Amino acid sequence: MLACFAPPDTPALSLVALTPERLPGWRAAHPWGPFVAAAGFAAKAGEALILPSDNGLGGALVGLGEGPASPWSFGGLPFALPPDTVWRLTLDGVADLPLLREKAVLGWGLGAYRYARFKAPAREAARLIVDAADEPVLTELAATWHVRDLINHPASHLGPDELAEAALALGQSEGASVRVVHGEALAQDYPAIAAVGAGSARPPRVVRLDWTGPAGPQAPLIALCGKGVVFDTGGYDLKPAQAMLQMKKDMAGAAIALGVAELIMRAGLPVRLLLLIGAVENAIGAQAMRPRDVIRTRKGLTVEIGNTDAEGRLVLADLLTEADADSPNLLIDFATLTGAARVALGPDLVALFARRDATADALLQAGAEAEDPLWRLPIWPDYASWLDSEVADLANISSRPHAGAIVAASFLDRFVSADRDWVHLDLYGWNDSTRPGRPEGGEATGMRAVWRCLLARYARGSSTQPSRSAAP
Repeated sequence: MLACFAPPDTPALSLVALTPERLPGWRAAHPWGPFVAAAGFAAKAGEALILPSDNGLGGALVGLGEGPASPWSFGGLPFALPPDTVWRLTLDGVADLPLLREKAVLGWGLGAYRYARFKAPAREAARLIVDAADEPVLTELAATWHVRDLINHPASHLGPDELAEAALALGQSEGASVRVVHGEALAQDYPAIAAVGAGSARPPRVVRLDWTGPAGPQAPLIALCGKGVVFDTGGYDLKPAQAMLQMKKDMAGAAIALGVAELIMRAGLPVRLLLLIGAVENAIGAQAMRPRDVIRTRKGLTVEIGNTDAEGRLVLADLLTEADADSPNLLIDFATLTGAARVALGPDLVALFARRDATADALLQAGAEAEDPLWRLPIWPDYASWLDSEVADLANISSRPHAGAIVAASFLDRFVSADRDWVHLDLYGWNDSTRPGRPEGGEATGMRAVWRCLLARYARGSSTQPSRSAAP
């Protein structure tokens, strides 16, 4: 159990969740009514008020605001309420109690996280009582904390070896088969990844994890591919200092793919799982790839390097080729791939590219329900020619300044069979500032959306069921 939660038998104070509509009736029925009115509590979303008693704390109120319930109403509470206190949520009179409780636990757990490897938090988070019914959300939260930790680790402490070790540890804990490829074998089998990592003193690694769930070897195969660039200087097309500042997070795609894999295996989803991670550092060195170099890919296609900072698509090209060869029922890749996606959608929305409308619609719905939104962009066929090269099968960038995220997806499209149910997620993996439930630093962007979509798609008729996620 995460440290911000407590078991049901723990003594606790009452935390009452109120909407503005219910507030007047609650004030009239409780002795704290005059105090609450005098304090100006209006039950706005996320607004908290501590209630006094003769012995100190008498409880607290939290506002839900108008409109649909949101986990962000609860995201600030772990540090707004006093440390070393335990709280039991009271939701009497609120419509759709199970869903609201799910959102409360989710928001509380997301907001309580702090990265603490090198510096202890200024204070402990207040704790919330949870029980067995909360287990699906608690599992999501544990995976989220693991993903955030990986992204927040500085590159000096998370190189290709350490990222591979994290995947190896997860696989061993869940009974998966894990293989770590390096050296000559990597150069032979993953030549594009080798080219990306050639300039670094820390050689690249490719991790392949295979897991067979309770449904056995005939179960559908889900393949996940994660871009694990542990630090991205841009290579010889060097990033400016400000753009390089957060590049420890360029392995967020790999971390989020690991998070989805953790959820699949720990829930015993009736599928087979293939996870591929390319763990590599894009640095400058005597062996680093140069602009206008031509490299080979695992698929056999040659690529002209128009920009050494467009390295993530090269990593994914080799991973997607391998995953596609195993004929998965669903293939998903995760990557912090383009600044163009962030210009278009900002930090919170994941750019979703999907071959099949039904798969895209299911992911969009799951993202909305999980408070983990996605936004679909097209794999526009007319832009594929923008990657033509005079000296190679294709270039890794377009000479045109437009549609950077779509062009990157078009590049990846060349490495996946045309009939494959393939999804590409171009994500940010970071919170630029602290907001309720979203502390500054690494973020598991898109993980909950993908997980809940997989539950809805593959858990039918099994003992594994998704947590309740209908609209309030």
